[in-house]
Amino acid sequence: MGAAKDSLRAFWLQAVRTARLIIGVPDYDTYVQHMRLKHPGRPVMSYPEFFDERMRARYRGGGGRCC
Repeated sequence: MGAAKDSLRAFWLQAVRTARLIIGVPDYDTYVQHMRLKHPGRPVMSYPEFFDERMRARYRGGGGRCC
C-alpha cells in the first residue's frame, strides 16, 4: 500500500506543478534550486517577494528570465 501511495503522491505533485505552469503560476522550488546552482553568491527571495516579482514581470509584458 505504501508504494502505491507514494506513486499517487508523486503523480499528484507533478500534476499540480504542470497545472501551475499552464496557468502561469511560478514554481518557487525551481527558482530556489536555480539560484543555488547558477547564482550561489546572490540572495534568494522569500516566497512573497518571488511571487510579487513574477506577477510584476508577467503583467508588465517584459521577459522574466535571467539566463
